[in-house]
Amino acid sequence: MIFDILTIFPDLLESPLKEGIIRRARLNGQISTNIIDLRIFADGPHSMTDDRPFGGGEGMVMKPEPLAAAVESRKNIGQSSRVILLSPQGRSYNQAIAEELSTEAHLVLVCGRYEGVDERFRAEYVNDEISIGDFILTGGELAAMVIIDSITRLLPGVLGCADSATKDTFSRNLLKHPQYTRPRVFNEHSVPEELLSGNHEKIEAYRFIASVKRTLERRPDLIRNEKFTASEILLLKKNNLLKVVEKTQCNQK
Repeated sequence: MIFDILTIFPDLLESPLKEGIIRRARLNGQISTNIIDLRIFADGPHSMTDDRPFGGGEGMVMKPEPLAAAVESRKNIGQSSRVILLSPQGRSYNQAIAEELSTEAHLVLVCGRYEGVDERFRAEYVNDEISIGDFILTGGELAAMVIIDSITRLLPGVLGCADSATKDTFSRNLLKHPQYTRPRVFNEHSVPEELLSGNHEKIEAYRFIASVKRTLERRPDLIRNEKFTASEILLLKKNNLLKVVEKTQCNQK
């Protein structure tokens, strides 16, 4: 998979792309990342990529010409391209969108800055707009890294454990269960006995119930659209959680 990142601050992205899972995926040829400096495509002695907005107002607006030229330079590389503008006005990013984008061959991530980009560029070149949350960043570079990281880990063979991505928080509408490691006792708190039983069925049942409890406590809104299997419903009933879950789902509708 190819990620192109269009930015006026390329140095912001160098270090994150050289660490952890992303670094390994690059070395293994599972992803390719290209940082495109928009200033290269800007005209004039000062390589200006922004200008004052027509009609007046605060701040600066990113010019359409450098953005368009940069996108055009990357759209003809032999694979279908999807141009995404990182913008607070975009659709709110979540795991479902990460999974959707992980099926693409080539993503061009446009890092917005200042008061935004010229609307004519957005209308003609942008296929999608994405926001990583209801808050404002100084630019789209951090948002681009969030998207690259979340998508890369979904690609086949990237994670060391094949089940890691499918059992993450948000892989379904439940938060992940609490995790424990050595030592067995820490500050007089012991690891739950179910996890020490060696009984796989008992461990999975414990983790499922713990996951539901944590979701009800911290993110009850997620429960609204969750579907449970017949065996999970029996576990919920056995642990006196079925009515709580049903009430929560009813209240969320």
